[in-house]
Amino acid sequence: MFNKISTWWHRDGRYMHKHFVKGVKNLWRWFPVIWKDRDWDQYYIYEVLAKKIQLQAEYIGGNDRHTAAARDAERMQLVVKLIRLQQEDFYDSEYIDYHKTNWKFVPTDETKKWFTMEDELISERFNEYFAKYPRQYKRALSGELNQFKRDEIDTENKHLIAMEIANENQRRCKALLFKLMEENIDGWWD
Repeated sequence: MFNKISTWWHRDGRYMHKHFVKGVKNLWRWFPVIWKDRDWDQYYIYEVLAKKIQLQAEYIGGNDRHTAAARDAERMQLVVKLIRLQQEDFYDSEYIDYHKTNWKFVPTDETKKWFTMEDELISERFNEYFAKYPRQYKRALSGELNQFKRDEIDTENKHLIAMEIANENQRRCKALLFKLMEENIDGWWD
């Protein structure tokens, strides 16, 4: 019994006060994230993941204890940036900046109890958007990107093509995020 207590004291017991202080600091750092956490969707999973990787990047980059610490910290910051792009649906909504649409509610019956939304395109600059992503544009025209089940003759629907490109870019952002994590996460330690 005395050996167990002695071993515990030499390994962990004498550092309990430091572990306690670190635990309180962790509670303070994580409180805003946990306070805002909800179980609704992936946004909050990404928020916890981004916070953890951000803190670890600051620690590893700040301590610089191994030769690749600065590069690891850069990769972690890139992953955090990709997480933020995923949370904001940056690429999914980017095409919206390239057109103006008027939305109006139109009654569907005489009593005007039920409405539907109709849109009217005012202006569009989709050619600028397509020029920004020429490879994805080619893939959308060829039918390789066709999540929205466009007809083969429907290559003139620029709005739908822009949506296809935006959706593909968002998917690629997520794939890059998790590929970077898969290839590097085992090396992110101090």
